[in-house]
This record gives sequence, structure tokens and C-alpha cells, in this order.
Amino acid sequence: MYDISTRRRALALVDQGRSLSSVSRKTGISRSALRAWRNRPDATPTPESHHLGPPACERAYAYLLGLYLGDGCISAHPRGGHYLRIACADAWPGLIDECREAITRVRPGAKVSLVPKQGCRMVTSYSRHWPALFPQHGPGKKHLRDIVLEGWQQTIVDAHPWEFIRGLIHSDGCRTVNWATRVVAGERRCHTYPRYFFTNLSADITGLFTSALDRVGVEWAWAGTRNISIARKASVALMDLHVGPKY
Repeated sequence: MYDISTRRRALALVDQGRSLSSVSRKTGISRSALRAWRNRPDATPTPESHHLGPPACERAYAYLLGLYLGDGCISAHPRGGHYLRIACADAWPGLIDECREAITRVRPGAKVSLVPKQGCRMVTSYSRHWPALFPQHGPGKKHLRDIVLEGWQQTIVDAHPWEFIRGLIHSDGCRTVNWATRVVAGERRCHTYPRYFFTNLSADITGLFTSALDRVGVEWAWAGTRNISIARKASVALMDLHVGPKY
């Protein structure tokens, strides 16, 4: 199973006039796969096309997708199959539990283990189906390649936008309390207010986040070049109702 970006790069080489054999040697992709992609360039992988079917729980999948886009990766096992790994900070044990639960709801019966790392736990699960469930998987860092949802993924996110937002906040976001000063009746006073931040180097992932916010009516603003801020009182109240702080 190859992700969309790998397929596009391989087809670009074919479009340059290179033979299937030379592209196969360069990429490690079989000639039969290259031939199928060349003959059906618009075909995109979906769980159904790999006899997997949709995620067992779409609500849990929307949350897990947010976690994966923020702090997840997929790596191949030497003997076949793949590991899904989500990095969860030790400071938030509730997040670790929610991540484990989401994986088991998306793939009932899947074994989930915790691998300790410095300051975090890698919530890890093995399955040959993870690349089909997360076709954004590919070589290199996410912010250096295109991150685009498949049609079936977008349908799930549209149906469960809050779960998707929650997963993204739980991975690359936070709820903080800011303070500011203002003059009241000639006296300078300090006041505090809550706000949410989301930070990700990928413009594509940030775009997915802000699109989901727009869908649920949350007002947001840029805070610098890569930070999204949610500070308006009504929007923070919505986020508190559906997302809340990490725990």
C-alpha cells in the first residue's frame, strides 16, 4: 500500500518518459503497480478498495486522525505490516488513555502497547491496514509533503468535526490562560482570559484545522506565522464545551 504522495512522484517520473522498469528500480515500486497507476491515474486508495471497509467507529477515527496528523507516524515492519505510533506526553495521562481507546474502537481487537520515551509514551499498534486507514503516510516530515484528505476521510471529518478538532488540539494545541493590563478609573488593573492555540509547521494541516473551525462556527486568528489563536469569548466557550484542556 502506497500513499498518495508516493504515487504522484512515481507517476511524475513515468510522465517524463521513463520506462516502467527504470522507475521501478528507482522507487522500489513494482512494475505492475506502476502500470495500474498509469492506466488509472485518478484512482485513489480507500479502505474499501483494500477489502478493509470503513473504520469501525467513525467518531473515534476523526479523533485519531487529528492525533495522527499532529503527533503520529506509520512505519513498516521488516516482516510486513505497519506500526501506528502516536506520541503522547507523560504530563497528560488522560490523553494516553483516550488515544489507546480510539485505536481499539477504530480497529477492534488490535493490540495497543505503550513504549516509553523521554517525556512521553509512544502509543503503538501493529496492523497491515494502517496505511490504508491513514493514506497521508509517506516518507519524510509531514510539513515537507502534501497532506490532503481522501474523499471518505473528508466525509468523516465533516460528520464529526469536533472530534477532529479535539484530536488536533490534543496533539499540537493547548488551552492557556493569558493575562493583560488595562486602565480602569485611572487605575491599571490586571485581568486574565482563556484562549486556545494550535501550532503546526504544515500549511495543509493548519488549513484542515481552520476549515473545521469554520464549519462549527469558531472564530480564529493568526498569532504569528504558524500559530492559530482562538480567543473570542463565545468561541472559547464552544471549545471548552467540545474540546477542553488536556488532562
